[in-house]
Formats: sequence, C-alpha cells, structure tokens
Amino acid sequence: MLILLTGGSACGKSAFAETLCMRSPAPRFYLAAMQPYGEEGAMRVERHRALRAGKGFETVERYRDYASLKLPGRGTVLLECICNLTANEMFDEDGTMTDPRERVVEGVRALTAQCERLFVITNDVGSDGMDYDGGTREYVRALGDINARLSAMADTVIEMVAGIPIVLKGEIPE
Repeated sequence: MLILLTGGSACGKSAFAETLCMRSPAPRFYLAAMQPYGEEGAMRVERHRALRAGKGFETVERYRDYASLKLPGRGTVLLECICNLTANEMFDEDGTMTDPRERVVEGVRALTAQCERLFVITNDVGSDGMDYDGGTREYVRALGDINARLSAMADTVIEMVAGIPIVLKGEIPE
C-alpha cells in the first residue's frame, strides 16, 4: 500500500506519517534521502532523529538509486522525502543536471513491492506563483510531475494543512 503525504513545509507531514507508521506492521524503516549540507542540514537531521527516537525505526540513509535498494524485511517504510531524492537524482556532485523522473518513480515502485505500507513525504512546490530561473524551474517542474505520477500510483493521498490531514484520495490507513 502506497500512502503519499503532501503539503507545505513544516505543516506536520512527518509527525503525522510517523503516527501512522506506529500503527502499521513492523519492522519499520525510515529512508532518509536528505544529504546534510552544512550546519543547518545537520540540525534538521538531528531534529528528525530526535522525533523518531524510541519509535522502533531502523534508519537507512540513502540519497539516490532507490530502485536497487533491498530492504531486509517487509513491514512499514517511511521515505522522507521525495523533494530531496529528486534533487539528489537531478543534480550530481559537479552540478550536471539530468531528468530524475523515471529514477524517482521507479524507486518508489520498487519500494512499494517490498513492503506492506510505504509512506512517502513530499512538498507542494510550484503553487507559490513565483517564476524561477534555470535549474530551479526545471526542478520544480520535475517534482510536480513526479508528485502527480506518485499520486496516480498511490492508494491514499493526504494533504497536510496546518497539522490537519485532508484526504484527497483513498482513506487514512488503520
């Protein structure tokens, strides 16, 4: 079962997803896609680790190529987040840009086949009305397309608004 959670930044997606994971089959895996750059990145990683402490998650830090990832067991997976994974797949260390769409979607498809429940976190980007330049514009377009494709694949799509889950498709899993 694929559950996609979307919304703006700091709207409660992660906390709600973790609550749903705690009601889902074990083992529980947290797939961390964010490469921590600098002090701010390290602080975000530590904040999320603290939020998960004592909840029984096995953390797997992986920044790209989820299609080849083999989980050590079925159960529940929380992937955080598609925005970071898309950026990692789109821009290499030299700044060279490639289209990440197929790699990201196929990675999620491969994960879905390996677990009972896959919770995927993403952000709502592109609705801010801003006109971005170059690579940022291409990133926003790619992420928007990936989000649309994942929404079509998902059993459940939940938009978080100010900590309130709004079900757009399916139902909140028990």
